[in-house]
Amino acid sequence: QVQLVESGGGSVQAGGSLRLSCAASGYTYCMAWFRQAPGKEREGVARIYYSSGNTYYADSVKGRFIISRDNVKKTLHLQMNSLNPEDTAMYYCAARSFGGSCYIAPSEYHFWGQGTQVNVSS
Repeated sequence: QVQLVESGGGSVQAGGSLRLSCAASGYTYCMAWFRQAPGKEREGVARIYYSSGNTYYADSVKGRFIISRDNVKKTLHLQMNSLNPEDTAMYYCAARSFGGSCYIAPSEYHFWGQGTQVNVSS
């Protein structure tokens, strides 16, 4: 069992930045950030393989968000820049504990954090 604890959400004006963090209690094969806005499905934002550092970004955040990890501290980060109101959502950290495609879909991930809210005002 891996526990994930997110931090770093908050409120910011459009054009601003926030940095989310997710502390993991154990080994993870790959990790991802998802987000869910009210009335919408959970959406994959970015994914990283823990050993190689290989990343993937959704088109909606490409060029604005950066996913990274600190292997020593077992912490995942999401640097979010040039935020806009469409980025407003609950953001979730997710982890897959063993090999596989790590396709950025909720069904591929075994463990989830409690979520951290991001609000972007215009």
